[in-house]
Amino acid sequence: MAETRAYVLVETTVGHGPGVVAALRGMRGLISVDRVSGPYDVIIVLEAQSLPELAELVSEQVHAISGVVRTVTCLAMS
Repeated sequence: MAETRAYVLVETTVGHGPGVVAALRGMRGLISVDRVSGPYDVIIVLEAQSLPELAELVSEQVHAISGVVRTVTCLAMS
């Protein structure tokens, strides 16, 4: 079982939400991905064995996806 879970709020370039969701599917550590309304376009739930591993998932994989503008990562407390 993973030690670290985070909710990642993703802002995308206009019209890129579906492509970002498609690129996220199958990503290591991905628990769920949803397109949402509001200030963010996609919310993903990630799990990793450690905080450094989680940071790598966000900085190296999520941010590498075309159409991702910025993210906010919220660590689960329980």
